[in-house]
Amino acid sequence: MQANLFKEPVAVLVGLGYPARIETVTEALALLDDWPSQQRGSPYNLAVQACRECMQGRVDAETARSVFVGFAKRADILAPRLDVLPLRDGVSRGGIVS
Repeated sequence: MQANLFKEPVAVLVGLGYPARIETVTEALALLDDWPSQQRGSPYNLAVQACRECMQGRVDAETARSVFVGFAKRADILAPRLDVLPLRDGVSRGGIVS
């Protein structure tokens, strides 16, 4: 699990704009798996690839995090600073989990 853990969580907006804290590659992949297929493009594909390669030990979690942040920026779901938001922890296939 440690190889999968981000050094710093990524705050993203999910659902109706609720912030969620993405702390691991697994959580990032869960969000990406639920991403609408009609909104998938190059940034999405790069993020999925980076996360999968991390899960296979080919890249480190910080590389996957960086690519995931790029996707979140392009998708306009990157939330403002973590310390100013009331966050819920993690996501799962069904949505946000607390």
